[in-house]
Amino acid sequence: MLAANVWHWWIGVVLTVVGVATVAAMGAGYVKQVTATRYPGKRQRRGHDEG
Repeated sequence: MLAANVWHWWIGVVLTVVGVATVAAMGAGYVKQVTATRYPGKRQRRGHDEG
């Protein structure tokens, strides 16, 4: 029974880390996408200036 408790504890730790990393990655991707549309880089601006 002790091994089962330790095993479940580590599964919880791994799932928590994966969940937090997923939420952080989704948040970073959202911020990057919103920032990219608000402040376009040189490639996007160059096409609008030419024509």
